[in-house]
Amino acid sequence: MVPDLGGHPCPNGADNVGAVRSLRPFRRESRRQVVGDLLLWVALCVMIGAMGPDPFVDPVAFCLVTVSRWVLAAAAVLVGRRRPLVALVLLLPLGPWRFTEGFATVDLSWLLPRRNVKILPLLPTSPFIAWYAYLTGRRLTKVWPPAAAYCLISLVGVGVVLYMGGDLALWVSMVTALIGTYLVPYLFGVLRRRLLQQRRQTRLAAEAQARLRERARIARDMHDSLGHDLALIAVRAAGLELAPGLAPEQVRAAGELRTAAADATERLRQIIGLLREDSDAPPLSPVDEEVSELVRRAADSGMSISLDVAPGPVSGLARAVVQEGLTNAAKHAPGAAVEVAVSPRRIRVRNGPPRSRPTARSGGMGLAGLRERVRLAGGTLDAGPVGDGFELAVSLPEPTP
Repeated sequence: MVPDLGGHPCPNGADNVGAVRSLRPFRRESRRQVVGDLLLWVALCVMIGAMGPDPFVDPVAFCLVTVSRWVLAAAAVLVGRRRPLVALVLLLPLGPWRFTEGFATVDLSWLLPRRNVKILPLLPTSPFIAWYAYLTGRRLTKVWPPAAAYCLISLVGVGVVLYMGGDLALWVSMVTALIGTYLVPYLFGVLRRRLLQQRRQTRLAAEAQARLRERARIARDMHDSLGHDLALIAVRAAGLELAPGLAPEQVRAAGELRTAAADATERLRQIIGLLREDSDAPPLSPVDEEVSELVRRAADSGMSISLDVAPGPVSGLARAVVQEGLTNAAKHAPGAAVEVAVSPRRIRVRNGPPRSRPTARSGGMGLAGLRERVRLAGGTLDAGPVGDGFELAVSLPEPTP
């Protein structure tokens, strides 16, 4: 049970919600906004007072005209922060309907009977009206409410011109007043809003790209580390299958373990396919681990590997190439002998025929990502069957001094 604004209980909070919504245009989010709007109203009252009758000469007219305009200005400032179009309509009586002073004076005697024609008439309240016109374009996304208000303002301007005699010079002043005081600030507000929207869209696009790059990095890390470890588990299971002296139940369990590791590798490949962003270029710097340490871990898992490292600086791609070659050999050629040769300009991983039936499916993205790394480094990658086995070879350009 929620009490209403009068302190009486009501069965639901509908009355409270309606009251809060009705007060929303008048709410201020901070004391700074309250002070700013109060100063705006004071400045507007000063300008209105300068436009009105002298209170010492004609106090009755001052009370009827100036004080009523102050109240109107207070209402406009009160709703103008959240409803600038309403404030713009409320300030219609304070619009640029006096054509005695203007931004410029032109001589149109060649066209009109009058020589001094005011272009863009200005009043002390004109900057405030232009400000609310700007806020309307800045905050209001719909087009028809400003268009309807502009038609209303135009009708007021037409009525003023007709009341003053309908001189062609008055029409020129009125049209320029509508354009300069209302239309141009509104268009500036629309332009500002669209620029901010474009900036926000650009920022969101950059954040989306950052998320995609992070997903691609996670996919690469999963492929390079977890995929390789699963392949080594499958190799150990394949070694147990071929080990002599095991009972049939143990051989069957080892085969089930090898199949489970292969299935987990396939599911990992599918997850990587969801995380990976093809347009994102893989990094050229792999994780820190020496090729010899990588080969040692693979050999400890049961793979038969021979390593030949030529003297000289080894490319940072060597570990990625060797890891991809060992992972593919473990998945697609279980129990095969593997030869690894690493030199400054060439990296080669070659495996013989499998000793047991492979359980992994082809079609992963490891070679595709590695090919892109090699391409970005200026090298070439060749992968395919060689004799009764498979070979992965990468040739790199001469390092620049």
